[in-house]
Amino acid sequence: MADIELAQAEADSLIAMEKHRASDVTCRLPDMGGKVTLPLVSVDKRESFFLDIGRGRIDLAKGTYQNRGRQIVVLVRLDFAGAPHRNPDGQEIPCPHLHIYREGFADKWAEPAPLDKFPTVTDTWKTLQDLMQFCNVTVQPRIERGLFT
Repeated sequence: MADIELAQAEADSLIAMEKHRASDVTCRLPDMGGKVTLPLVSVDKRESFFLDIGRGRIDLAKGTYQNRGRQIVVLVRLDFAGAPHRNPDGQEIPCPHLHIYREGFADKWAEPAPLDKFPTVTDTWKTLQDLMQFCNVTVQPRIERGLFT
């Protein structure tokens, strides 16, 4: 995705902003190798967001959940059961790891996923709920659990 530079205060505000589902359509949590993007809006409908859900092809425990703002800016991304991430300073961060927008670097920095926020990354359904709570999605999209969730 292309980078749009946001001031850190603006990115922090977007992350903390209360978000609601933009549609009452029910989607299915993707199974092997699947992806789905769900629209979200701020309470005042001035900001739009996306919740991206991606699952591994071979390893069903592997996945990426992310929240985007301004169409293409990754605000928060959680990667789990995948490869480690190498930060710009060379430090390697094992999975699960959390990317939070950082001014000047976008989503290129990761930190270990905090256990108090993401205690059960082996449970992909619970982890999705945890990510939505972390991103302040208070009126969640309608999502059906799949066969392997």
